[in-house]
Amino acid sequence: MSRARQPPLVTGISPNEGTPWTKVTIRGENLGTGPADLIGLSICGHNCLLTAEWMSASKIVCRVGPAKDDKGEIIVTTKSGGDGTSTVSFKLLKAEKIGILDQSAVWVDEMNYYDMRTDRNKGISPLSLRPSNPLGIDVDKGKVSQKDLEGMFPAVSGDFTRENFSATWYLIENHSGTSFDQLRVAASNLKKQATKKNEGSLPYVKSGLSTFFEAQDALAAIHQRLESDGTERVEGSMTKRLENTLNRASDTADTLFQEVLGRKDKADSTRNALNVLQRFKFLFNLPLNIERNIQKGDYDVVINDYEKAKSLFGNTEVPVFKKVYAEVETRIGALRSLLLDKLLETPSTLHDQKRYIRYLSDLHASGDPAWQCIWAQHKWILQLMQNCKDEFINEKRVGAGSTGADPEGEARPLALSRLSHTASLKRGGSMHTPRPSAMRYETPQQVQFVDKLSDVVIGQLPNFWKLWISYVNGSLFSETGEKSGQVERSKKNARQKQSDFKKMIEEVTHRLVKLVRGALLPATLSELDLKLYGGWGNKTELSGPWLTQVIHTVRISHEALSALEIPNDLLQVIQDILLDLRVHCLLVTLHQAGEDVRRLAEKENWVVDNEGITSLPAQFEQCMVQMLQSLREPMETRPGEINVLQLEQAQDQTTELCVSIMKVFISCVEELSTKTDADMDTAHMAVDLASPDLFGGVQEDFHPSQEQRLLIILSNCQYLEKHTFLNLAEHFEKHGFTGTDKITRVSVNGVRELDSRLFEAYIERKADPIVGSLEPGIYAGYFDWRDCLPPTGVRNYLKEALVNIITVHAEVFTVSKELVPRALSHLVEAVAEEMSRLMQCVSSFSKNGALQARLELCALRDAVGSYLTSESNASFKQAVEALPQLQSGADKKLLEELLNKFKSSMHLQLTCFHPSCVQPVKR
Repeated sequence: MSRARQPPLVTGISPNEGTPWTKVTIRGENLGTGPADLIGLSICGHNCLLTAEWMSASKIVCRVGPAKDDKGEIIVTTKSGGDGTSTVSFKLLKAEKIGILDQSAVWVDEMNYYDMRTDRNKGISPLSLRPSNPLGIDVDKGKVSQKDLEGMFPAVSGDFTRENFSATWYLIENHSGTSFDQLRVAASNLKKQATKKNEGSLPYVKSGLSTFFEAQDALAAIHQRLESDGTERVEGSMTKRLENTLNRASDTADTLFQEVLGRKDKADSTRNALNVLQRFKFLFNLPLNIERNIQKGDYDVVINDYEKAKSLFGNTEVPVFKKVYAEVETRIGALRSLLLDKLLETPSTLHDQKRYIRYLSDLHASGDPAWQCIWAQHKWILQLMQNCKDEFINEKRVGAGSTGADPEGEARPLALSRLSHTASLKRGGSMHTPRPSAMRYETPQQVQFVDKLSDVVIGQLPNFWKLWISYVNGSLFSETGEKSGQVERSKKNARQKQSDFKKMIEEVTHRLVKLVRGALLPATLSELDLKLYGGWGNKTELSGPWLTQVIHTVRISHEALSALEIPNDLLQVIQDILLDLRVHCLLVTLHQAGEDVRRLAEKENWVVDNEGITSLPAQFEQCMVQMLQSLREPMETRPGEINVLQLEQAQDQTTELCVSIMKVFISCVEELSTKTDADMDTAHMAVDLASPDLFGGVQEDFHPSQEQRLLIILSNCQYLEKHTFLNLAEHFEKHGFTGTDKITRVSVNGVRELDSRLFEAYIERKADPIVGSLEPGIYAGYFDWRDCLPPTGVRNYLKEALVNIITVHAEVFTVSKELVPRALSHLVEAVAEEMSRLMQCVSSFSKNGALQARLELCALRDAVGSYLTSESNASFKQAVEALPQLQSGADKKLLEELLNKFKSSMHLQLTCFHPSCVQPVKR
């Protein structure tokens, strides 16, 4: 039984790298006992058994196949040893493509030859057989776009077949990610290629040397075989047949390559012709290059090429050159038309306008492109402004049947807002933000219109003005200020157009002002202008806050235009409408304040504080202060503006409106005093807990009576006269209002007259019942002054009268302590006057009657002594003088005792009449 052989082991391969079909020699151990024992051979995963030739157990020769793997092992399989292993590897190189006319020492697979139809770079001439990858390394495309490369490398190309080839461009485009070592390899490849060209056929011979040797060996073997056979000259011999075969092969090869060789001759002749025309390729390629550069927007390149062509071939007499140059002129004419269309296109930026003007000037366009652009921009701005108005008017008509406010309180977006995207000057957001008091309402259309119109003007007019300035100073053609023919022509043309441009600016500003007047101040326009710029119909009058926002917007527009250094005389119309808007805002705000004040009476809740006043005076003052604060911005005098409050007409109207507001408020107060109890079903009066509850019937949910309302209003009137009107006078002066003295005087006089009327009405209501009860009380029980018993004390009628006076005291004190002396004094005057009349009407008194009368008069006078006035003192004096004088000391003593008894018995009731006992109200 034979011993098993060891598996094959490959220890070397020569060469260790190469292209497919390279002949290699494999060395190792146990590579088989003979050709029949070799059953498998793979290199880099490809089966090479068909080309394998077994030499010995340590040597095998074969050819490498087109394996997929770049590098792999050499595996030998034998019947006797099985699958083998390898300690070396083979690197498969990428085969270079061989052109159909290139020399080759071996037969080339038809699938791998160089196809110049499909494998040439764009831009390489079909007659050029240069390699697609001259560096001989893998192409690693970068992320830099072709457009960016063109921007970084103007006037050069990344195509290595062109005259303006840039190696930097080529490396960035094709090898941006290649390592430095790989680039060194590429440099070596380039050197090898250059050396190979210099050596001519030597590299070809070296690379195919082994093939030549193999062919020589084969031919020598055939020759030796033929000699041994001795059949060299025998007809029909193998040599003769071989010669015939080779001749047929030669004829067939000539037939196959005859067309190729013919094309090669034709290509050579064409190449010679192209070489002759190579120096003029710029002109022949120019029409196509112009077209391509126009599509890419490289107008600078086109202009430079055109200038070069014009200088070289503008006056040529060569027919073919004249024909091509005429085509160039046709393309340039089309470019002029294109650039002029782009220049007049709207909207556009100032940068683009300058660029197109320069292009047209460099292309020697007819006319004055800069002035054409200015004229077109002017017409476009005017049309934008008119479109803005028309769009709002049309929307107003369409939306006439819809509700006024959206759920969000936002204005509906307008199509015109798209126009504002071209604005180069942005305004602050405050201009577009309604005031807090109006946030929940939809922005009125007039306000939206003024905002949009202002956006149009300050978005377009600055570029328009800057374009004119560039036209005037020549910077359209020379940013550095260098003098040239273009610059001088520009300045000359601008000097001739100054008056025309001034009219353009005036037309824009006048159009702006008339459109705003048509929307907000239609009464200030003529009938003709109203037809052109009006059309808003009977739109609701704007309130003060919305007018303030409009003023703010117009001011922003004026400031933006002033910042451009536009002459003030061109902007004066904007100042004029600003003044009219400010005056209008002032008058509208004052009218609105009058309406607000008129509604204050509805807010009266009759709740008094510890000073006896309600919230009505404070509400009135707050309403007026808010009105004045809302006028702060429109009344502010900015630089170049007129103080509205210094205008004589505005002063008179303002003063009259302020006086009217004061009168309206006094009328509201008077209206409150005439309300009946039926009008008070929802009102109630609450008394401050800190005040002494001397009017015990008043509860928290008590509805004020007519007398209590009169007292509350009287207390409010006093507060208005002493505080509110004086505070408002200070506020008016602080805000620059004139006529403050007249306003205060009318207000104070009005409230005094009202106070006097209401006080008389209240005293009349309270005094009449008390005064009317005196006479019946005196003569109750058929009392007779001439026949009565000796007095034993003050009678009940007088006590009842004092209790009624105390009741009035409590009622007044509950509302306002300040009103007590005034009310009680007038009430005591009425009672004293009535007592004097009654005493003077008595014909005669008995001794007891006189003593009784004197007792009652003294008791009444002493009880209300704190509230006696000169009138009431005089009345008491007349009443006492009507009585007989006391005759005896006993009567005087009795009178004094009875008075003391009266004061002692009614001490508690009479305490309220003592000023020293009245405690101040706690605050």
